[in-house]
Parts: sequence; structure tokens; C-alpha cells
Amino acid sequence: MFCKIVNTACSFRGTVKRARTRSRGVTLIELMLGVVIVGIFATVAAGSYQQYILRARCARAVADIRELKLSIDKYRLNHNDSLPLDLAAISADGRLDPWGNQYAYLNFATAHGNGQKRKDHNLVPINSEFDLYSKGPDGRSVGPLTAAASRDDIIMASDGAFVGNASEY
Repeated sequence: MFCKIVNTACSFRGTVKRARTRSRGVTLIELMLGVVIVGIFATVAAGSYQQYILRARCARAVADIRELKLSIDKYRLNHNDSLPLDLAAISADGRLDPWGNQYAYLNFATAHGNGQKRKDHNLVPINSEFDLYSKGPDGRSVGPLTAAASRDDIIMASDGAFVGNASEY
């Protein structure tokens, strides 16, 4: 009886040893599969991260425009209801949007005609006294909001009642 137990134990050890030696390495197919899965996760994560960065920059531009509008309103209170001629009058002439461009300001009292004013889809000016906006990620802008160059702009419209992406106005 003792021999049967010893023989069984010996044969069991040999099976475990053979199984261990077979599973030491990783095959090329397993390695390639792991690299592909990691690559897919990295691609998805990078796209999500880029969208997060864009939303954060847009939110920063909206906050900046609201702050600049408050500064313009304070200027009006201190200067007999007159608007500043430019952003330098409120000490914001060098202020940059999140994409590195200067904020655009147009006082309608100094503008000649409606050509420079921001306009909606009916080509009606979106503000009554001044325009204040960021040119957005592409750094380009034109008067009508329906133009491709203006769709990504962060604008102030309806005399400050709306501040956000031009495509949402």
C-alpha cells in the first residue's frame, strides 16, 4: 500500500513539473493581442482627453467674457454711461483667450456701418452697443455667425444675456 501512495505522489509531481515548464513564456500572438488592446484603450482615452480639454477651454473663455463684460459695465458706471473705446481702457488690452488670441471688442459708436458687427442667421446684429468675443480654437472669425470661420467662436450676444459657443446661438 505504501508503494501505491509513493508512486502516485511521484507521478503527480512530474505532471506539475511538466505543466510549469510549458507555461513559462508568452507567445508572439498573446503579446500582439495585448499590444492591440492597450492601443485601443490609449486611442479612446486620448480622444476623450482632447474633448475634455476643449470643453475646459470653452468654459474658461465664457468666464473671461463675462468678467470682461462686468469690467465694461463698471467702466460705464464711472464714465457717465459711455463705453470704453477699446479693451485697454479697462486694462484688458493684452488679455488672451485660452487659445492664445486676444479677445475681440467692437464699440459700435466707433464702427462704420454694420460690416464689422457680429450678425445672426438673419444678418441682424446680435448686440445693440458692442461686441465682445473670442475667435475660438481656429483663431479666425467673420461677422456672420453662420460662416464656417465663426461657428467655433465664443460670443456674447443679446447684450450679455447669452455667452457661449456661436453654433449654439
